[in-house]
Amino acid sequence: MKKSLFIVVLILSIVSCKNNSKSTSIEKIVSKKEAKYPSDIMPFMDEWKILLGDGTRKENLLKYKKEDFFYVENDGVDDWVVYKTPNSGITSKNSSNTRTELHQKQYWIPEVGGKLTGTLKVQHVSTTGDATKASSYSVVIGQIHSDEGHENEPLKIYYKKFPGHTKGSVFWNYEINTKGNNIGRFDYSTAVWGHNFSVVGDSANSYPKEPENGIALGEEFSYEVNVENGIMYLTFTSENHKTMQFTKSLVKSEFATRKDIPEQVLKTYANREKGGGIEREIAYAGELQYFKQGAYNQANFKSTKSEVYGGDISKQYANGSFAEVWFKKATLLSKTK
Repeated sequence: MKKSLFIVVLILSIVSCKNNSKSTSIEKIVSKKEAKYPSDIMPFMDEWKILLGDGTRKENLLKYKKEDFFYVENDGVDDWVVYKTPNSGITSKNSSNTRTELHQKQYWIPEVGGKLTGTLKVQHVSTTGDATKASSYSVVIGQIHSDEGHENEPLKIYYKKFPGHTKGSVFWNYEINTKGNNIGRFDYSTAVWGHNFSVVGDSANSYPKEPENGIALGEEFSYEVNVENGIMYLTFTSENHKTMQFTKSLVKSEFATRKDIPEQVLKTYANREKGGGIEREIAYAGELQYFKQGAYNQANFKSTKSEVYGGDISKQYANGSFAEVWFKKATLLSKTK
């Protein structure tokens, strides 16, 4: 009897060891899957540095990730690089907007140019804010930024969706490179799908009509920014939308006199000190530029009155005060003369 009992216990121990071995193997597989880094998905990460929404700065992005800000997710089909940032955090010295955003290391001038592409889906924009403020409920997903002069931005690509709407808008803004005092700078906005930057609510809690040809959260689309010989060429594509293309000179201004200021600008900046300037005739010619890509959250408390829960990031994430953008593919091309 004792011998039989010993044999049963021995068999159970062997089975248990095998099960534990299988469990350990499964855990190793899961750990290996979770260990993916953004640089595994997009090998061009060695050409960028990053600023995260909690103020973290990182120069070397190879095999780097940070939970809740910059990491990899799989949607059941593809791996995506996630850029996530709250409405309020620690940001750069010249901005009130938080970001988890790549910053190109190599600079270039418009006359030489460069090329940036991205295939993405916006998963979330802030659900808190003031609908009369143009930056509310929006995130910038790609930029060209100047590193000289006024350090203005010849390109900002936006996604914006009002609360309660199914579809949001994709548009791009051009900021003038102001002649003289930069207090008069303004953005001119062009719609891609949906509304442009100037379409806002009639009151803090009322929203304009939902765009019929807009882009929903989680809907994939792509952009291509190609600057060559001083000209910026933009292409936007989406499976269920018309391909949209635009051309804009970065070396010859369209806004060099008072009469050139568009009606859209006069309306958008009517109650602001900013927005009355003109641009230097050569725009951004000769100025060093660089690309940016990721989630540059525009819904800060200062300009949009969004709820930021005293700056507590976990509370912002739990209550909708954040932006989250997923990129599946992206490329960067640096050009030479």
